[in-house]
Amino acid sequence: MTEKNTPTLVKDGVVVSLDYTLTVDDQVVDTSDGRDPLQFIQGQGYILESLERELYGMTSGDAKDVVLSPADGYGELEEDAFMDVPLDEFPADIPQKAGIDVQMRTEEGEVVSARIVSIDNTAVRLDLNHPLAGKEVHFAVKISEIRQATQEELEHGHVHGH
Repeated sequence: MTEKNTPTLVKDGVVVSLDYTLTVDDQVVDTSDGRDPLQFIQGQGYILESLERELYGMTSGDAKDVVLSPADGYGELEEDAFMDVPLDEFPADIPQKAGIDVQMRTEEGEVVSARIVSIDNTAVRLDLNHPLAGKEVHFAVKISEIRQATQEELEHGHVHGH
């Protein structure tokens, strides 16, 4: 690839290599520190749309802090996203302990994640909200590299290993 074909700005269709740290309530929830940067094709919806919007126009080496409200982050806490599973229907191989994350399969065969929030004498209460729902999230981001996505990557919608 010639130098003039190398993109210099984050825009749709470019591969972005992003170093990041995600904090919630002053606690680090996720980070790329000590790992390779997150790579994705801008405009493909691989990351939160609201975070992606904040990256447009940045160049390699640029850094910024992005604060997202629950509505722009992982959603508001939805009260109807809780469900009670009768104890006699709850799988015996899953520990019945608050805070445990579980995977369930819906009647349609879709796998969904949930967290056990409480257990009583009759049921296990599950929270199907995203674990960060209802939280303000803080991203410290730095663009480490920008490159043009290959035609194959664009067709597949994701970055291929290099």
